[in-house]
Amino acid sequence: MTLPIPALVGDAWFWRSDAAPVVSIRWGWPGGSRLDPEGREGEAALGAALLTQGAGDLDATAFQEALRDRAISLSFWAERDWFGGALRCLSDALPEAVRLAALALSAPRFDDAPVQQTRARMIAQARREKEQPRILSARAFWDGIAPGNPIARPVQGTAESLAAAVPRVPARPGPALAAAAGAVAPATLAAALDMLLAGTEPPRAAPVLDAPRPFGRAVVPHAAPQSAITFGHSGRGVPPSGRGWDAAQVALRVLGGGGFGARLMERVRERGGLAYGISAGFQTIPGAGLIVGGTATANANVPRVLDLVTAEWRRMAESGPAEAEIADATAAMAGGAVRAFADTGRAVSALLAARRMGRAPEDIAARPARLRSLTVAEVATAARAALDPEALSFAIAGEPVGL
Repeated sequence: MTLPIPALVGDAWFWRSDAAPVVSIRWGWPGGSRLDPEGREGEAALGAALLTQGAGDLDATAFQEALRDRAISLSFWAERDWFGGALRCLSDALPEAVRLAALALSAPRFDDAPVQQTRARMIAQARREKEQPRILSARAFWDGIAPGNPIARPVQGTAESLAAAVPRVPARPGPALAAAAGAVAPATLAAALDMLLAGTEPPRAAPVLDAPRPFGRAVVPHAAPQSAITFGHSGRGVPPSGRGWDAAQVALRVLGGGGFGARLMERVRERGGLAYGISAGFQTIPGAGLIVGGTATANANVPRVLDLVTAEWRRMAESGPAEAEIADATAAMAGGAVRAFADTGRAVSALLAARRMGRAPEDIAARPARLRSLTVAEVATAARAALDPEALSFAIAGEPVGL
């Protein structure tokens, strides 16, 4: 399969595929939970969850029936740095799908019953998360690496902040980004996008994370037989585009991704028998790139796991991957890039992710060949640039022995 160079329809990337009479669109705005008012964390997530619970003259039941009648999938969500929407439908249902999506964004009802039900569900989830070591360690990691920064606050909020959150359409400080794929004429798509992307607000300053701070080791006491561990550090300025980014991703896949073939998995699980799973990879957020990983292990094993992760981190930073490891990683990643265009839903996810990372349209088609052309020296250089074992920080939730 030859990967496409997406066309531009307005400001959106578009991959036309007539293999099936289906259209997928994915779009969004920067902002997300980092714009939540202090004390009302989770407000963007609450608003996003309510947008398909009634709009205009349609209450929640009528809105859901309208979606079902035309087999339309529509969803909205808030991330740490993003508010997004996605729809998928048969081509002939696109006008109705866009009408309902635009109505949800422009005239949400926020009726009392769905607001109270959704708020109660999210509060219950927030309370459950207070007892989950994995969530506790992740929050401690963000608090440690970005102390006091709104970008580190929990996206879904806490029980207390959700009780105070005000149902609203999440902030949409422009410009919007969009991607589309499927069997639709460009002119029809352009009109649909005009409706979907209306309502962008004037740009405004939003918190960024200029300098993630190493914090060493932090322990969150929690009574449990296992400790959850979140670890990582700044990506040290690796740009989210170009060969350097691809090379750094290859190094991270060899170190912490790709399942049982990854070095961390082989060392901590296969040889050490210390954890069921362990992984690490890039997270891009405004102002910074982070490398973040996670695992869980018996409390008595925590010091050993921390030592092994640090040792493998250092070995990769100093020597890079072997040629065979690079060949395996690039083959898998190139295959994944191709498989992303096996259906319209995955295609729009891949296209929009590339847009958010600042890539050019032609990078999509060139990526498999670019990955396969990476040299051992390029990947070793990227590993040295991205990985810093001295800055590696660990947040542990549990009752670790010896810490």
